[in-house]
Amino acid sequence: MNKARQADQTINAWRILPRLAWKGIVKNGTVYYPYLGAGIVSVFIYFVFSSILHNDIIAILPKSAYAWIFLFLGRVLLGIILIPFLFYTNSFLIKKRKKEIGLYNILGLEKKHIGTMMFVESAITYLAAVAAGIICGVVLSKLLFLLLLRMTGLPIDVEFTFSLSAFGETAMFFLGVYALNFLSNLIQVGRARPSELLSGVKRGEKEPKLLWVWAAVGIAALGAGYWKAVSSEADSMIFINFLSAVFLVVVGTYFLFTSGSIAYLKLLKKKKGFYYRPSNFITVSGMLYRMKKSAASLVNICIFSTMTMITLVCTLSLYSGLDGMMDFSFPFDVDVFWRKMQMQEGDEEIKARQLEEKYGVKIENYLTYERIALRCGQDGNEFGTAYDTSVKRTYPGGNYDINLLLLEDYNRVEGREMELKDDEALIFSSGVDFGYDKIVFFGNEFIVKEEPEVFGIAPKSVNNKRGEFFLIVKEEGIREALVQAWAKANGIEDVKGLLEGCYQMVRIDVAGEESAREGFAEEFGDWCRDRPGCARFENNLDWRSDWKAMYGGLLFIGILFSIIFMMCLVLIMYYKQIAEGYEDQDAFAIMQKVGMSDEEIKGTIHKQILMVFFVPVIGAVMHTCAGLVMVSKLFAVLGFFETGLLVGCGAAVIVVFAVFYGGSYVVSAGTYYKIVSR
Repeated sequence: MNKARQADQTINAWRILPRLAWKGIVKNGTVYYPYLGAGIVSVFIYFVFSSILHNDIIAILPKSAYAWIFLFLGRVLLGIILIPFLFYTNSFLIKKRKKEIGLYNILGLEKKHIGTMMFVESAITYLAAVAAGIICGVVLSKLLFLLLLRMTGLPIDVEFTFSLSAFGETAMFFLGVYALNFLSNLIQVGRARPSELLSGVKRGEKEPKLLWVWAAVGIAALGAGYWKAVSSEADSMIFINFLSAVFLVVVGTYFLFTSGSIAYLKLLKKKKGFYYRPSNFITVSGMLYRMKKSAASLVNICIFSTMTMITLVCTLSLYSGLDGMMDFSFPFDVDVFWRKMQMQEGDEEIKARQLEEKYGVKIENYLTYERIALRCGQDGNEFGTAYDTSVKRTYPGGNYDINLLLLEDYNRVEGREMELKDDEALIFSSGVDFGYDKIVFFGNEFIVKEEPEVFGIAPKSVNNKRGEFFLIVKEEGIREALVQAWAKANGIEDVKGLLEGCYQMVRIDVAGEESAREGFAEEFGDWCRDRPGCARFENNLDWRSDWKAMYGGLLFIGILFSIIFMMCLVLIMYYKQIAEGYEDQDAFAIMQKVGMSDEEIKGTIHKQILMVFFVPVIGAVMHTCAGLVMVSKLFAVLGFFETGLLVGCGAAVIVVFAVFYGGSYVVSAGTYYKIVSR
């Protein structure tokens, strides 16, 4: 009889578990619904990446390799970000549920029943997130695919198809994520006693040891990160310096918030006149109670705020400045390098004019000039042997290409009638100005008659750290003497070969329909390559389309990652206030009982939330400003020199982010107040 009753009780228990799981989700909507929303957005973006990657069209479109590579790397990074983020948000959820689960345990549910209930909750959350996320992906993937094509300059009149692999990969990835969260929850609940579950949500954090030491470490790390960001040069070490600066800033932020903030609160506590006021007492003591956990949340808010702003600034700046980047790197549509001694001068212009008529385009710029390029090192106004670790003498100015041109060609290109003496020269830099009155080129001295601000064959930017020099001399005999001096210093005996390697440059700009321009450049290139003396032909229209595809894919990923970072930031802030609201309920109830008014409670709440919310965002703005210095140097390596545009985008993003952040503060403060005033 007893066995039958126990069997019936077991059956009834298993029957009510799914109902308890569903009610647990509904009753705890304040923590479950944001978690579910985060899952839906995460599934949606991951599915979009997978759908585009597995689309047959992206593999066969011209120039699509760059977009595919960036999408693939983006999906890998997305997975790296989403796993800890969803695990982190799940930790808030299970912390809120511990009291309820402990009560179930006391009322008679065994751990295996509780485990089953939690499994059902996890299964419902997983299925809802994956189903809703994939449905949104199916609806919007084609639109986002067309956006990607437009941003990368790829043809948009193509058909978008879905792949079963995208569905399967998305479902399996998030199955692993939600299974990890379920196992974590199961371990936490399984190891805890009912009394620990009932009180777990109220357990304070231990105070970190060696507060002032770690606070000093945080200040030192943050200062080192800022110094590296500001002082790094746009050289081969720029990417390594960028990563090390990011690491130092993250470490410094962590120690400042976890130790420095607590040390600061303890200083406030020692100020009796400040501390023993009702609102200040509640604010300071409440923040000290949470200590390490609260500080860790502030670190995450600060870091995600910085990531959001930096990503948005980079995305907007690159998108707005892409045309300028391409104009600077590829100022002409076509570049032809002819060997001076072998070319049949004049034939190339005749052919270009024939193709101009054939394709219905207009040649807007046709330049031709002789050029000998030599690699030199610079030390002040002196040019000498290029930097070499095996040579004792180095040139701190770095290595540069020095283009030796004749005055005749300069006057023709610029439409001038400049005259030079034998010991005079013109010098133009596509980067920072040369800035000296005299040039010493391997022992040959020249007076700088003029340093032009512009030169028709090369754009100029003072932010161009890889600039080159154009040295214009009076006649060919002087140029030959400079080549001989360079060859002698570099141990080269074949001076005649160097002189015969002089290039006759032909550079052309054409205007017209894009397809006609491409046809002109392609046919002209085929003709030039078959001619004697053609050393190299560069179709810069192809290079431009490659760059647009490459940076367009990067910009597309930047937009999606900005959405992810914003979602992470909002949820971290929301869960922080929800968790702390439930923790503070009893404390505020006691304060109400001893006579604290609603207005005083509201004032205390706003003061605490203001302190908690705006300290991280102030830190994030500081990180962003320091980061933009290094971003400008990274962009310079990529050919982006519009510092004003970068600063303008940075200011706009900070203002918009501050408005958004302020709105989040208002919503969170309202939610927090509703919880503590119940």
